Amino acid sequence: MNIRQIYRCLRYLSSSSTIDQNEINLFNKLSTEWWDEIGSFKALHSFNKVRIPFVREGLIQNGSIKSELVNTSKVLNGLKILDVGCGGGLLSEPLSKLGATVTGLDAEVQAVEIAKKHALENHVENVSYIVSSIEDHVIENQEKYDAVVASEVLEHVSDRENFIKICVQCLKPGGSIFFTTLNRTLLADILAIRVAECINLVPKGTHQVEKFTEPHELQRILEKHKCQTTLVHGFKYGVFTNTWSFTSNTSINYGLAALKLE
Repeated sequence: MNIRQIYRCLRYLSSSSTIDQNEINLFNKLSTEWWDEIGSFKALHSFNKVRIPFVREGLIQNGSIKSELVNTSKVLNGLKILDVGCGGGLLSEPLSKLGATVTGLDAEVQAVEIAKKHALENHVENVSYIVSSIEDHVIENQEKYDAVVASEVLEHVSDRENFIKICVQCLKPGGSIFFTTLNRTLLADILAIRVAECINLVPKGTHQVEKFTEPHELQRILEKHKCQTTLVHGFKYGVFTNTWSFTSNTSINYGLAALKLE
């Protein structure tokens, strides 16, 4: 390790971690259910129907995908993607199947072991998983990735702004960053927390409204770190059909894509 790397290491170790241990403990209890499509994570499984097209659309719009690949099954070929808070690999695997080289990152050991096992059993290539915080990962991986994805993670970290800043630092200049998260509104509080817990859509304690982020707040933080917002979509969930669709309404679930300018 050279002097520059040592300096980076000391700088990040001196900063507070964005990991919320209570969140880790909660997901640890659910770790055996990651690949159960009718279990606690069924809404995340079905969410792939919109969040994967959202990432694809954002990468096309930001000029990261070669024109000859746009309509192919390997549309993400040649791209390095970091999936932050990958859990059991529900998003990492399908992104890798589209041609990307994906690194799944999570601080929860059991989730990563399940992700590795599932990838191995299903012969999934171009995906690797690491047990790590984003703070530790960035030390040796600054400006490494063409895209960074943090899907349904922002509402679970302890230091939102620091988390976003470090995610951006992992991104190459000209790369794209994607967030899907929950808006801090009364409607989200009622539907995404109270109703969702009441009907056992999510386990109790999964979400706290004060950790939700309004789109303009996320956009402001990204602008502070030299990222320009290029795409915002709302997502609508059908509870009875377990299906997702795009919507212009961002009052509950939404996705935001941004381009790193420098």
